[in-house]
Amino acid sequence: MKNLIDKLERDNYLDKDELLTLLTGFTPEDADYLYKKARKTADRIYGNSIYVRGLIEFTNYCRNNCFYCGIRRDNKRAERYRLSKEDILACCENGYQLGFRTFVLQGGEDPFYSDEMLVDIISEIRAKYQDCAITLSFGEKSYEQYALYKAAGADRYLLRHETANEEHYARLHPKELSCMNRKKCLYELKELGYQVGAGFMVGSPYQTMENLVEDLLFLKELQPEMVGLGPFIPHKDTPFADFESGRLELVLLLIGVVRLMLPSALIPATTALGTIHPQGRELGILAGANVVMPNLSPVGVRKKYMLYDNKICTGEEAAECRNCLQNRIKKIGYEIVVDRGDYKALEAVS
Repeated sequence: MKNLIDKLERDNYLDKDELLTLLTGFTPEDADYLYKKARKTADRIYGNSIYVRGLIEFTNYCRNNCFYCGIRRDNKRAERYRLSKEDILACCENGYQLGFRTFVLQGGEDPFYSDEMLVDIISEIRAKYQDCAITLSFGEKSYEQYALYKAAGADRYLLRHETANEEHYARLHPKELSCMNRKKCLYELKELGYQVGAGFMVGSPYQTMENLVEDLLFLKELQPEMVGLGPFIPHKDTPFADFESGRLELVLLLIGVVRLMLPSALIPATTALGTIHPQGRELGILAGANVVMPNLSPVGVRKKYMLYDNKICTGEEAAECRNCLQNRIKKIGYEIVVDRGDYKALEAVS
Protein backbone atom coordinates (compact mmCIF):
# COMPACT_ATOMS: atom_id res chain seq x y z
CA MET A 1 0.00 0.00 0.00
CA LYS A 2 2.92 2.34 0.67
CA ASN A 3 3.82 2.31 -3.02
CA LEU A 4 0.33 3.66 -3.86
CA ILE A 5 0.67 6.39 -1.23
CA ASP A 6 4.11 7.30 -2.60
CA LYS A 7 2.65 7.44 -6.12
CA LEU A 8 -0.21 9.66 -4.93
CA GLU A 9 2.26 12.01 -3.25
CA ARG A 10 4.40 12.16 -6.40
CA ASP A 11 1.71 12.43 -9.08
CA ASN A 12 -1.22 13.89 -7.09
CA TYR A 13 -3.30 11.24 -8.83
CA LEU A 14 -4.38 7.60 -8.67
CA ASP A 15 -6.75 5.95 -11.11
CA LYS A 16 -10.07 4.38 -10.16
CA ASP A 17 -8.68 0.91 -9.44
CA GLU A 18 -5.74 2.24 -7.45
CA LEU A 19 -8.00 4.41 -5.30
CA LEU A 20 -10.33 1.49 -4.67
CA THR A 21 -7.38 -0.67 -3.62
CA LEU A 22 -6.18 2.06 -1.26
CA LEU A 23 -9.57 2.65 0.37
CA THR A 24 -10.44 -1.01 0.84
CA GLY A 25 -7.08 -2.43 1.86
CA PHE A 26 -5.44 0.05 4.21
CA THR A 27 -4.09 -0.97 7.63
CA PRO A 28 -3.44 1.30 10.64
CA GLU A 29 0.23 1.35 9.59
CA ASP A 30 -0.73 2.46 6.07
CA ALA A 31 -2.95 5.18 7.53
CA ASP A 32 -0.11 6.50 9.71
CA TYR A 33 2.18 6.54 6.66
CA LEU A 34 -0.46 8.46 4.68
CA TYR A 35 -1.01 11.03 7.46
CA LYS A 36 2.73 11.65 7.71
CA LYS A 37 2.89 12.37 3.98
CA ALA A 38 -0.26 14.50 4.09
CA ARG A 39 1.00 16.62 6.98
CA LYS A 40 4.36 17.09 5.28
CA THR A 41 2.55 18.34 2.18
CA ALA A 42 0.28 20.72 4.13
CA ASP A 43 3.23 22.04 6.15
CA ARG A 44 5.25 22.69 2.99
CA ILE A 45 2.50 24.92 1.59
CA TYR A 46 0.87 26.44 4.66
CA GLY A 47 3.43 25.92 7.45
CA ASN A 48 1.97 25.18 10.87
CA SER A 49 -0.79 27.77 10.34
CA ILE A 50 -4.39 26.75 10.88
CA TYR A 51 -6.89 29.16 9.38
CA VAL A 52 -10.00 30.06 11.31
CA ARG A 53 -13.38 30.87 9.71
CA GLY A 54 -16.22 32.54 11.58
CA LEU A 55 -19.42 30.64 10.86
CA ILE A 56 -22.65 32.65 10.91
CA GLU A 57 -25.67 30.36 10.53
CA PHE A 58 -28.17 33.04 9.54
CA THR A 59 -31.29 31.00 8.74
CA ASN A 60 -32.48 27.45 9.35
CA TYR A 61 -35.44 27.70 7.01
CA CYS A 62 -34.96 25.59 3.88
CA ARG A 63 -37.16 24.96 0.86
CA ASN A 64 -35.44 21.63 0.21
CA ASN A 65 -36.26 18.26 1.70
CA CYS A 66 -32.95 16.37 1.68
CA PHE A 67 -33.45 13.08 3.48
CA TYR A 68 -30.39 13.42 5.77
CA CYS A 69 -30.80 17.02 6.95
CA GLY A 70 -32.28 18.19 10.23
CA ILE A 71 -33.48 21.53 8.79
CA ARG A 72 -35.28 19.87 5.85
CA ARG A 73 -38.57 21.47 4.86
CA ASP A 74 -40.77 18.69 6.27
CA ASN A 75 -39.19 18.60 9.74
CA LYS A 76 -42.04 20.15 11.69
CA ARG A 77 -40.10 19.82 14.96
CA ALA A 78 -37.39 22.23 13.88
CA GLU A 79 -37.60 25.56 15.70
CA ARG A 80 -37.08 28.03 12.88
CA TYR A 81 -35.27 31.38 13.00
CA ARG A 82 -33.83 34.06 10.74
CA LEU A 83 -31.11 36.60 11.59
CA SER A 84 -31.58 40.22 10.54
CA LYS A 85 -28.91 42.23 8.73
CA GLU A 86 -28.15 43.91 12.08
CA ASP A 87 -27.76 40.50 13.78
CA ILE A 88 -25.35 39.35 11.07
CA LEU A 89 -23.27 42.53 11.26
CA ALA A 90 -23.09 42.20 15.06
CA CYS A 91 -21.70 38.66 14.61
CA CYS A 92 -19.07 40.04 12.20
CA GLU A 93 -18.08 42.80 14.64
CA ASN A 94 -17.70 40.29 17.46
CA GLY A 95 -15.72 37.96 15.21
CA TYR A 96 -13.43 40.70 13.96
CA GLN A 97 -12.51 41.64 17.52
CA LEU A 98 -11.69 37.97 18.17
CA GLY A 99 -9.31 37.80 15.19
CA PHE A 100 -11.53 36.28 12.51
CA ARG A 101 -10.69 37.45 8.99
CA THR A 102 -13.13 35.22 7.12
CA PHE A 103 -16.88 35.28 7.67
CA VAL A 104 -18.98 32.38 6.40
CA LEU A 105 -22.68 33.16 5.83
CA GLN A 106 -24.34 29.76 5.89
CA GLY A 107 -28.01 28.89 5.75
CA GLY A 108 -30.72 26.77 4.27
CA GLU A 109 -32.15 27.69 0.87
CA ASP A 110 -34.49 30.31 2.29
CA PRO A 111 -36.51 32.34 -0.26
CA PHE A 112 -37.21 34.99 2.41
CA TYR A 113 -33.79 36.50 1.68
CA SER A 114 -34.15 38.19 -1.71
CA ASP A 115 -31.14 38.87 -3.90
CA GLU A 116 -31.51 42.54 -3.00
CA MET A 117 -31.31 41.70 0.73
CA LEU A 118 -28.33 39.40 0.26
CA VAL A 119 -26.45 41.92 -1.88
CA ASP A 120 -27.12 44.59 0.75
CA ILE A 121 -25.72 42.36 3.53
CA ILE A 122 -22.66 41.28 1.51
CA SER A 123 -21.93 44.87 0.41
CA GLU A 124 -22.12 46.15 4.00
CA ILE A 125 -19.74 43.47 5.27
CA ARG A 126 -17.35 44.19 2.40
CA ALA A 127 -17.40 47.95 3.12
CA LYS A 128 -16.82 47.51 6.87
CA TYR A 129 -14.22 44.72 6.74
CA GLN A 130 -12.10 45.28 3.65
CA ASP A 131 -9.31 43.06 4.96
CA CYS A 132 -11.65 40.08 5.40
CA ALA A 133 -12.85 37.34 3.08
CA ILE A 134 -16.58 36.73 2.66
CA THR A 135 -17.67 33.15 2.10
CA LEU A 136 -21.23 32.21 1.17
CA SER A 137 -22.93 28.86 1.64
CA PHE A 138 -26.63 28.81 0.95
CA GLY A 139 -27.15 26.34 -1.81
CA GLU A 140 -28.04 26.23 -5.46
CA LYS A 141 -28.63 29.55 -7.26
CA SER A 142 -28.55 30.68 -10.88
CA TYR A 143 -25.41 31.92 -12.65
CA GLU A 144 -26.87 35.44 -12.56
CA GLN A 145 -27.46 35.29 -8.81
CA TYR A 146 -23.95 34.03 -8.11
CA ALA A 147 -22.62 36.87 -10.31
CA LEU A 148 -24.60 39.43 -8.24
CA TYR A 149 -23.12 38.18 -4.97
CA LYS A 150 -19.61 38.19 -6.45
CA ALA A 151 -20.02 41.78 -7.63
CA ALA A 152 -21.23 42.75 -4.14
CA GLY A 153 -17.96 41.51 -2.61
CA ALA A 154 -18.19 37.76 -1.97
CA ASP A 155 -14.91 35.86 -2.37
CA ARG A 156 -15.75 32.21 -1.79
CA TYR A 157 -18.67 29.83 -2.06
CA LEU A 158 -19.12 26.48 -0.30
CA LEU A 159 -21.40 23.97 -2.00
CA ARG A 160 -20.77 20.36 -1.06
CA HIS A 161 -21.61 18.11 -3.98
CA GLU A 162 -22.53 15.37 -1.40
CA THR A 163 -22.02 12.55 -3.91
CA ALA A 164 -20.80 12.54 -7.51
CA ASN A 165 -22.85 9.47 -8.42
CA GLU A 166 -26.29 10.26 -9.87
CA GLU A 167 -27.96 7.10 -8.58
CA HIS A 168 -26.61 7.62 -5.07
CA TYR A 169 -27.59 11.31 -5.21
CA ALA A 170 -31.17 10.31 -5.98
CA ARG A 171 -31.26 8.08 -2.87
CA LEU A 172 -30.28 11.01 -0.64
CA HIS A 173 -32.44 13.75 -2.17
CA PRO A 174 -36.01 14.33 -3.37
CA LYS A 175 -36.60 14.08 -7.12
CA GLU A 176 -36.60 17.86 -7.72
CA LEU A 177 -32.87 17.99 -6.88
CA SER A 178 -30.30 16.60 -9.27
CA CYS A 179 -26.63 15.70 -9.18
CA MET A 180 -26.24 17.29 -12.61
CA ASN A 181 -27.47 20.69 -11.43
CA ARG A 182 -25.30 20.53 -8.31
CA LYS A 183 -22.22 20.01 -10.44
CA LYS A 184 -23.34 22.72 -12.88
CA CYS A 185 -23.52 25.21 -10.01
CA LEU A 186 -19.97 24.32 -8.95
CA TYR A 187 -18.57 24.83 -12.44
CA GLU A 188 -20.41 28.15 -12.78
CA LEU A 189 -18.98 29.35 -9.48
CA LYS A 190 -15.50 28.47 -10.76
CA GLU A 191 -16.19 30.35 -13.99
CA LEU A 192 -17.21 33.46 -12.03
CA GLY A 193 -13.91 33.50 -10.16
CA TYR A 194 -15.02 32.37 -6.71
CA GLN A 195 -12.73 30.28 -4.54
CA VAL A 196 -14.96 27.21 -4.57
CA GLY A 197 -15.58 24.56 -1.93
CA ALA A 198 -17.01 21.13 -2.74
CA GLY A 199 -17.07 17.98 -0.64
CA PHE A 200 -19.13 15.08 0.60
CA MET A 201 -20.41 13.12 3.59
CA VAL A 202 -18.50 9.97 4.48
CA GLY A 203 -20.67 6.99 5.41
CA SER A 204 -23.92 8.43 4.08
CA PRO A 205 -26.76 5.92 3.57
CA TYR A 206 -26.27 3.54 0.62
CA GLN A 207 -22.75 4.86 -0.05
CA THR A 208 -20.27 2.35 -1.52
CA MET A 209 -16.49 2.51 -1.79
CA GLU A 210 -16.99 2.92 -5.54
CA ASN A 211 -19.06 6.04 -4.78
CA LEU A 212 -16.20 7.45 -2.71
CA VAL A 213 -13.76 6.81 -5.55
CA GLU A 214 -16.10 8.73 -7.89
CA ASP A 215 -16.15 11.58 -5.39
CA LEU A 216 -12.36 11.74 -5.31
CA LEU A 217 -12.08 11.68 -9.10
CA PHE A 218 -14.74 14.39 -9.39
CA LEU A 219 -12.76 16.58 -6.97
CA LYS A 220 -9.63 16.03 -9.04
CA GLU A 221 -11.51 17.12 -12.16
CA LEU A 222 -13.19 20.14 -10.51
CA GLN A 223 -10.02 21.36 -8.75
CA PRO A 224 -11.84 23.18 -5.93
CA GLU A 225 -9.91 25.49 -3.64
CA MET A 226 -11.70 24.04 -0.60
CA VAL A 227 -12.84 20.50 0.22
CA GLY A 228 -15.22 19.77 3.08
CA LEU A 229 -15.20 16.16 4.28
CA GLY A 230 -17.13 15.04 7.30
CA PRO A 231 -18.91 11.99 8.64
CA PHE A 232 -22.59 11.44 8.02
CA ILE A 233 -24.36 11.79 11.38
CA PRO A 234 -28.07 10.94 11.56
CA HIS A 235 -30.74 13.35 12.78
CA LYS A 236 -33.62 11.88 14.77
CA ASP A 237 -36.30 13.75 12.79
CA THR A 238 -35.28 12.64 9.29
CA PRO A 239 -35.92 9.53 7.17
CA PHE A 240 -32.33 8.45 7.88
CA ALA A 241 -32.67 8.57 11.68
CA ASP A 242 -31.77 4.89 12.12
CA PHE A 243 -28.64 4.80 9.95
CA GLU A 244 -25.20 4.61 11.55
CA SER A 245 -22.73 7.51 11.55
CA GLY A 246 -19.75 7.53 9.21
CA ARG A 247 -16.51 6.02 10.52
CA LEU A 248 -13.82 8.32 11.90
CA GLU A 249 -11.02 6.22 10.40
CA LEU A 250 -12.43 6.48 6.89
CA VAL A 251 -12.97 10.25 7.15
CA LEU A 252 -9.36 10.72 8.27
CA LEU A 253 -8.07 8.48 5.49
CA LEU A 254 -9.99 10.50 2.89
CA ILE A 255 -8.66 13.78 4.30
CA GLY A 256 -5.14 12.41 3.82
CA VAL A 257 -5.89 11.25 0.28
CA VAL A 258 -7.42 14.61 -0.67
CA ARG A 259 -4.40 16.46 0.75
CA LEU A 260 -2.07 14.48 -1.53
CA MET A 261 -4.43 14.67 -4.51
CA LEU A 262 -5.07 18.43 -4.16
CA PRO A 263 -1.99 19.63 -2.21
CA SER A 264 -3.06 23.28 -1.89
CA ALA A 265 -6.66 22.61 -0.88
CA LEU A 266 -8.09 24.33 2.18
CA ILE A 267 -9.55 21.41 4.15
CA PRO A 268 -11.54 21.98 7.34
CA ALA A 269 -11.39 19.75 10.39
CA THR A 270 -15.16 19.86 10.75
CA THR A 271 -17.47 20.23 13.72
CA ALA A 272 -18.98 16.89 12.66
CA LEU A 273 -15.56 15.26 13.19
CA GLY A 274 -15.45 16.77 16.66
CA THR A 275 -18.95 15.45 17.28
CA ILE A 276 -18.12 11.78 16.59
CA HIS A 277 -14.81 11.86 18.52
CA PRO A 278 -13.63 14.11 21.40
CA GLN A 279 -10.37 14.85 19.54
CA GLY A 280 -11.88 14.64 16.07
CA ARG A 281 -10.77 18.06 14.91
CA GLU A 282 -7.22 17.58 16.14
CA LEU A 283 -7.08 14.20 14.39
CA GLY A 284 -8.37 15.86 11.23
CA ILE A 285 -5.51 18.37 11.32
CA LEU A 286 -2.98 15.60 11.92
CA ALA A 287 -4.42 13.80 8.86
CA GLY A 288 -3.95 16.83 6.60
CA ALA A 289 -6.66 19.41 7.36
CA ASN A 290 -5.72 23.08 7.86
CA VAL A 291 -8.95 25.00 8.62
CA VAL A 292 -11.31 25.18 11.60
CA MET A 293 -14.70 26.89 11.63
CA PRO A 294 -15.86 28.03 15.07
CA ASN A 295 -19.39 29.36 15.40
CA LEU A 296 -20.07 33.10 15.52
CA SER A 297 -23.86 32.70 15.54
CA PRO A 298 -25.75 34.09 18.56
CA VAL A 299 -25.85 31.43 21.28
CA GLY A 300 -29.65 31.68 21.36
CA VAL A 301 -30.02 30.19 17.87
CA ARG A 302 -27.19 27.64 17.75
CA LYS A 303 -29.20 24.68 19.00
CA LYS A 304 -31.77 25.43 16.28
CA TYR A 305 -29.27 25.00 13.41
CA MET A 306 -29.11 21.26 13.91
CA LEU A 307 -28.25 19.49 10.67
CA TYR A 308 -27.47 16.32 12.67
CA ASP A 309 -27.84 15.15 16.27
CA ASN A 310 -25.50 15.95 19.19
CA LYS A 311 -23.67 18.82 17.48
CA ILE A 312 -20.93 20.22 19.74
CA CYS A 313 -20.30 23.84 20.84
CA THR A 314 -23.96 24.90 20.64
CA GLY A 315 -23.90 26.53 24.07
CA GLU A 316 -20.58 28.36 23.93
CA GLU A 317 -19.94 32.03 23.26
CA ALA A 318 -17.78 32.78 20.20
CA ALA A 319 -14.82 33.76 22.37
CA GLU A 320 -15.04 30.46 24.26
CA CYS A 321 -15.12 28.50 21.01
CA ARG A 322 -12.11 30.30 19.58
CA ASN A 323 -9.99 30.17 22.74
CA CYS A 324 -10.78 26.51 23.35
CA LEU A 325 -9.80 25.59 19.78
CA GLN A 326 -6.66 27.70 19.92
CA ASN A 327 -5.44 25.90 23.03
CA ARG A 328 -6.27 22.46 21.69
CA ILE A 329 -4.54 23.10 18.38
CA LYS A 330 -1.46 24.50 20.09
CA LYS A 331 -1.09 21.21 21.97
CA ILE A 332 -0.59 19.34 18.67
CA GLY A 333 2.01 21.83 17.38
CA TYR A 334 -0.12 24.13 15.24
CA GLU A 335 -1.20 27.76 15.52
CA ILE A 336 -4.46 29.51 14.73
CA VAL A 337 -3.47 32.64 12.79
CA VAL A 338 -5.19 36.00 12.24
CA ASP A 339 -5.31 35.79 8.47
CA ARG A 340 -7.82 35.59 5.60
CA GLY A 341 -6.25 32.20 4.87
CA ASP A 342 -6.50 32.31 1.10
CA TYR A 343 -5.78 29.39 -1.19
CA LYS A 344 -2.14 29.15 -2.24
CA ALA A 345 -1.60 27.84 -5.75
CA LEU A 346 1.25 25.32 -5.94
CA GLU A 347 3.19 27.39 -8.48
CA ALA A 348 3.15 30.34 -6.06
CA VAL A 349 4.70 28.15 -3.35
CA SER A 350 7.44 26.35 -5.27
